[in-house]
Amino acid sequence: MFAQQLSLWLQRRGIHYGWVVAAITFLTMLTMSAALGLPGAMMQPLGKEFGWSTGEISSALALRFALFGLMGPFAAVLMERYGLRAVMCVGLALVGSGMALVTFASQLWQLFVVWSLMLGIGTGLTALVLGAVVANRWFVGRRGLVVGMLTASAATGQLAFLPVAAWMIEHWGWRSAVTPVFVGAALIGALCLLFVRNRPSDIGMLPYGQTPEAAAAAPKVTAIAMNWRTPFTTLREVSGNRTFWILAGTFFICGLSTNGLVQTHFISLCGDNGMSAVPAASVLAMMGAFDFVGTILSGWLSDRYDNRKLLFWYYGLRGLSLFWLPHSEFTIYGLGIFAMFYGLDWIATVPPTVKLAGAEFGAQKVGLVFGWIFAAHQLGAATAAYGAGFARTLLLTYTPALYAAGAACLIAALVVMAIRRPVSSAAPTLRVTGAAR
Repeated sequence: MFAQQLSLWLQRRGIHYGWVVAAITFLTMLTMSAALGLPGAMMQPLGKEFGWSTGEISSALALRFALFGLMGPFAAVLMERYGLRAVMCVGLALVGSGMALVTFASQLWQLFVVWSLMLGIGTGLTALVLGAVVANRWFVGRRGLVVGMLTASAATGQLAFLPVAAWMIEHWGWRSAVTPVFVGAALIGALCLLFVRNRPSDIGMLPYGQTPEAAAAAPKVTAIAMNWRTPFTTLREVSGNRTFWILAGTFFICGLSTNGLVQTHFISLCGDNGMSAVPAASVLAMMGAFDFVGTILSGWLSDRYDNRKLLFWYYGLRGLSLFWLPHSEFTIYGLGIFAMFYGLDWIATVPPTVKLAGAEFGAQKVGLVFGWIFAAHQLGAATAAYGAGFARTLLLTYTPALYAAGAACLIAALVVMAIRRPVSSAAPTLRVTGAAR
């Protein structure tokens, strides 16, 4: 009812309802990414209050990253079966509840329940696959722009929220920092219930940019019926493909060198080097600003240049920036240089990776294939989240972990050039199988 009325009101003003769905999706992914980044700011306060080591807390965060990634291939199945609105609301409810319940945690197993299970599954339901489904269902024109904006929100929210969280932790304690995420999840969940619809046809509309004539003339695409075996069937079909393993392997390194390492441990790293949480979180926010620009720019570049060469430069520059970080002296100037180079390609690897996957596997399979590649990304993040925490506990320094991640990025920069050059440079559209019915 509310969606129909708002749609008619916007239509009279020349605004397509797809932008409302995209805006709510943007806020959803932003809130989810903020929830993913928040535990990194809580690591030291939790350790001080409960006596948990960095390695113990990191193990809970590592499992969260693994579940977040492994949900990716199955999120498309859930969206197809139960619809966008139901999946978004369940994800927001799990994350909001998990962040609220962590304030009552006093045992390590409780941290695993609320942060590993609830947060991992909830955020996994609204990962990059959600942005792809919304863009494909609601947009024909400006689809690339929508995908770029939603992708950028997935990393920017993790970083931009942290200065506020760090300030709240410093002044009011770590429990206070969950309040914005909990309130945001509740409010956005209400917006989803009221205004999100699964497809334009639910409110009698066509996707943005599609005319009635074009819709009538468009060939009918028979989507593959999706069930719980479909992701495994797809994985088996592509398991012999060299390009798949190169993309999955390099994306594993991407997650290892971003979410798992810097997002999780950066504030703790800065604390080890005499910088308090608030300025450290401000550096992360600076990375978020550069990331927003870098990801959108990367989407533009991926339409015009060899995506293998783009990934070569992204991974190479990221690796060099990680080698630089231990020698930055942790001044605002030194960290500013790091934030600029590192932030510009924080998640800029996504558009070229999607383009290469689309060129290799085609539009019908690229969604599920990318879901598995994204799972590899989060398994890499889980490895770094635990490994860096274990190294910090054992060696009392993060430097070996930073060097290892930097070296892995340089290897990824070389390996990605082994991908076969796509025959066509046309930009394939990211599509989740069955999502555009």
